[in-house]
Amino acid sequence: MIIKKKPRPHPELQKLDKLVGIWNVTGETNGQVSFSWMEGGFFLVQYVDLDGAKGLEFIGYDEKSQTLRSHYFDDDGKVLEYTYNVSETDHIVTIDMANIKGEFKGKYSNNGNTISGSWRWKQDGENMGYRAILNRQILS
Repeated sequence: MIIKKKPRPHPELQKLDKLVGIWNVTGETNGQVSFSWMEGGFFLVQYVDLDGAKGLEFIGYDEKSQTLRSHYFDDDGKVLEYTYNVSETDHIVTIDMANIKGEFKGKYSNNGNTISGSWRWKQDGENMGYRAILNRQILS
């Protein structure tokens, strides 16, 4: 009998642990996002509900590019691809697709329960963006 060694999630995924939970979004857009690990720990799943826009995102480690990459599926049928760069202080998400290019630049508060930042992107030749503050819900 051959025992196959079960694969383990890439260590880079641990940087996403700080996102797990429910976040209230305010600023120039409002709503809520939540993050939870999919069973197995290979993908962080984000549920998005912002000003009527809803979506589902799967963030994992991409061996080819050696980055944290995601696929976002929105309620309009679009699929978007993002790259995540998360550190102790910075939360940067970039998109570089044929008709849309841009990034979210955010900073974590000292306790990690707030992300303040802004999205700036160019879509079909038009500059767009918004500022947002994400506050983690603290359950008592």
